[in-house]
Amino acid sequence: MLDTSATQNSQNKKTVPFISRLIATGLFSGYSPVAPGTAGSIVGILFYLIPSFESPLIISSAIFIFFFIGVYVSSKMEKAFGEDPPIVVIDEVIGMWISIAFLPKTILICFLGFLFFRFYDIFKPPPCRQLESLKNGWGIMLDDVIAGIYANLTIQLILLSFSNL
Repeated sequence: MLDTSATQNSQNKKTVPFISRLIATGLFSGYSPVAPGTAGSIVGILFYLIPSFESPLIISSAIFIFFFIGVYVSSKMEKAFGEDPPIVVIDEVIGMWISIAFLPKTILICFLGFLFFRFYDIFKPPPCRQLESLKNGWGIMLDDVIAGIYANLTIQLILLSFSNL
């Protein structure tokens, strides 16, 4: 049987504009041969480490704007590469931002945000799994938004628990 996957991949790249692929793949981190979701989460942390990115106005704006851009580019990528392609990691970038938004900007918080976000993103507690079934990029984005919210709430509970000591 003739392997046409390389030809199809080349054709798919041509159907999705470069800027859409750049954003959808988290600056191409989604092409990581090992754990592309983890690579996308790391890109989220790297953006977060930019000075003043943690400012409530900046991070809220970034989450809001890139969420809707993410829905759009994820939809384009789904049409070209099939349902929830692993190279699409803009959802992990946004989920990572949500997991550490409005918390103290420390290495420990970034580490905890990363661990809890990846945990919730992988195990997908309700309603994450159910949201994945939404079409046109919404499912790709929304399950990671919820995973990010769960991670953020988990960290807030940890901080609250240890603030009483």
